[in-house]
Amino acid sequence: MKIFPAIDLYGGKAVRLYKGDYNQMTVYSDNPVEIALDFKNQGALFMHLVDLEGAKTGDTPNLETVKKIISATDCFTEVGGGIRSMAVIEKYVNAGVNRVILGTAAVKDKDFLINAVKTYGDKIAVGVDIKDGVVAINGWTEKSDLDAFEFCKQMQDIGVKTIICTDISKDGAMMGTNHALYKKLAETLGINVIASGGVSSIEDVKKLTALNIYGAIIGKAYYIKAICLKQAIEVANDN
Repeated sequence: MKIFPAIDLYGGKAVRLYKGDYNQMTVYSDNPVEIALDFKNQGALFMHLVDLEGAKTGDTPNLETVKKIISATDCFTEVGGGIRSMAVIEKYVNAGVNRVILGTAAVKDKDFLINAVKTYGDKIAVGVDIKDGVVAINGWTEKSDLDAFEFCKQMQDIGVKTIICTDISKDGAMMGTNHALYKKLAETLGINVIASGGVSSIEDVKKLTALNIYGAIIGKAYYIKAICLKQAIEVANDN
């Protein structure tokens, strides 16, 4: 299983939100590049970046920071946050991003999603944010009427190769991850599943690794030192 340590970007800083709430934001560093270098020093080969400002505006306000992180680390980097146009995808791909994550746009604009997958193939992933069993959109502020599992199957049918699945109720809460959810996804789908939200202990990493899913994102647990990233990578046998 691949471990994706995460940096959420806002105003050029590394921050974390509690359950996606912009009013509950903690700034962990004024220098996200330093954090990315620490990821690399601990053995990370993969990285998950989110532009929280972009999630609101649909633009790329933290693009220069993303470029600096990629240049400094040379890790496989995936980026999400309000990506809803081919122009923004192109900006990220041209900046060296390996995989671009579509969220709300994948729900609201199927034609755009299909075009993106057709144009960029496995460089396109879809973030599936789940709240009470349905897909949440617009920075987790709204619930759609789409059943989460049915939506994931639709993504597979369209040709999406990777989904990043977040249980919003677990994100940033340090209560453990939703193993039952990821078990069901792993058994139901034939595509790469990345677990996101609530990975808060080495035990979580062990359980997710046992499910044979593609990857797991580690966010807050790294910043508050609840998980040693180096150990998590070793446990997941990330090589």
